[in-house]
Amino acid sequence: MDRVIFLVDMQTFYASCEKADYPELKNKPVIVAGDPEKRSGIVLAACPIAKDHGVKTAEGLWQALKKCPQAVVRRPRMQHYIDVSVQITKIFQSFTDLVEPFSIDEQFMDVTGSLHSYKSPFEMALKVQKVISDQVGVYARIGIGPNKVLAKIACDNFGKKNNSGIFELNFNNIEEKLWPLPIGKMFGVGHRMEQHFLGMGIRTIGHLANFPIKALQKRWGINGTLLWQTAHGMDCSPVSPHTHDGQKAIGHHLTLPYDYEKEEDIRVILLELSEEVARRTRVKHYRGNVVSAGVRGANFDYPTGFYRQMKLPYSTNYGLDIYHAVLDLFNKHWDRQPVRSVGITLADLQPDNEFQLDLFGRLTEKEKLSQAMDSIYNKYGRLAIFRGPSLLPSSQLKERSRKIGGHYK
Repeated sequence: MDRVIFLVDMQTFYASCEKADYPELKNKPVIVAGDPEKRSGIVLAACPIAKDHGVKTAEGLWQALKKCPQAVVRRPRMQHYIDVSVQITKIFQSFTDLVEPFSIDEQFMDVTGSLHSYKSPFEMALKVQKVISDQVGVYARIGIGPNKVLAKIACDNFGKKNNSGIFELNFNNIEEKLWPLPIGKMFGVGHRMEQHFLGMGIRTIGHLANFPIKALQKRWGINGTLLWQTAHGMDCSPVSPHTHDGQKAIGHHLTLPYDYEKEEDIRVILLELSEEVARRTRVKHYRGNVVSAGVRGANFDYPTGFYRQMKLPYSTNYGLDIYHAVLDLFNKHWDRQPVRSVGITLADLQPDNEFQLDLFGRLTEKEKLSQAMDSIYNKYGRLAIFRGPSLLPSSQLKERSRKIGGHYK
């Protein structure tokens, strides 16, 4: 039996949430953007009215306001958007238990076992659309396909552009609908891959579908096979509610509000990020023993910085263990140039109830200290307990405590 998969996408999700909460904005151009006084002043979402004026996602807010000076600018409320996304997931779960979040505003649904209650997949999609609109106030576009990749392509290239907001792409119409699309419209093809294909004379998805698979395999290996299969609408991956349960790495990246030049200032950020990565690792009940650190310079025309990693002799989720490894990498590889952004990652994760004992690592002491810190943190908030360097002017702890995912709650 063929599967029936939905990819449900919330139209301009952040801006739609703002309009749902503030009905007076319904007929006005709305832009959701970061703080215009800082580097985060970029467009995160623009409603269709603002887009009609030429506003684009990811452009500078100042550019957007030149195109649409009458726009209403809203600062992001990330916690609210997350809460709404969870609410939408619960709506999907009332239709099927096979729901897989793809991003904060996109989710897959396998509705194969639920179709008996509807005349067609299209009718069911209309019902999903209506329930989301009635309960959340957000308009959803839906791609329908026999697998995830065709559902995604159907939504992105057709559902978002027709009046119903719904489109079905299947093996009966891929030659007519999918193959004429420009190669850059295919799922999994970014700008660089698109340029490679154009250089090979592959301008459409149909060109790729009819290109010799062995030539693609010779150039790109297994990825060449995957791209050829995507062009033919092949995808065996199931819709799984547990896709994101396991993690291979936990990291945190921070773009600084100004260029940090002094080593002591950068060290404060390294310590704060190390503690944050350690805390998130403990929340997920993991330990890890591969630490990665990277910094990016301030000059885009002449890129500077580094990205290096090292393996620890033991697994850990203790902040100072991570920080000492990061500091070692930083001291070895920093080129003394101003720093614009910093990132730290802990990888090679294992469950925290299984680890190699270390006679000299004071593991029990570290674990008790971490548990005490987490308990205070969870009860009184992120600013209730922190290390002394976070009192220095270079600290970003207070500012970060107001944000989720780099944006204000």
